[in-house]
Amino acid sequence: MTLSIGDLALYAGALFVLFMTPGPVWVGLIARAMSGGFRAAWPLAMGVVVGDVLWSVLAILGVSWIVNQYGGFLTGIKYVACVTFLVMGYMVIRNADKSISSDSRLTRPGMMAGFIAGLAVILGNPKAILFYMGMLPGFFDLTALTTPDIVAIAALSAIVPFVGNLIMGAFIGKIRALLTSPKALRRMNLTAGWLLIAVGVIIPFV
Repeated sequence: MTLSIGDLALYAGALFVLFMTPGPVWVGLIARAMSGGFRAAWPLAMGVVVGDVLWSVLAILGVSWIVNQYGGFLTGIKYVACVTFLVMGYMVIRNADKSISSDSRLTRPGMMAGFIAGLAVILGNPKAILFYMGMLPGFFDLTALTTPDIVAIAALSAIVPFVGNLIMGAFIGKIRALLTSPKALRRMNLTAGWLLIAVGVIIPFV
């Protein structure tokens, strides 16, 4: 494996920051947990895992092909990732007071319904698409990745959000209080925004 612990740690940190930023997956998870408890929430988390792994592997293989065709693409994508993190951080801070709306279609009962809802949410999540296709390549030298490297990246892409989603589902009462408190929501969004900006500043130096 060519990746260092530092490379994987930075990527895991970025995944955690993205998880902490409210979005469609939060909406689905909270909606199901509030309607059916943890038993309704964990199948959605499993569906999200499949999507996270799929997006990460597609990003690596697809961008690797582009890099083989156009040598300077990787350098450019690293700075695209940097700028994107900075912009995302700014947008999260700017909209720190906005609440999250719910979607009743995500609360259909049943394990399979939960799994499909999770898969649909992550596959259609602009934040996930932007991160995996636009920013993941900025963390690694795709031309040097080996199969164990790809497995490690895919595993992190699955484990970090999955653990976060399970914890959120288990402590949905606290999460619900956060989302219904404007002051707490603003504080959480400001923290996530500054963390996104910090990651964007670090990327060019790794």
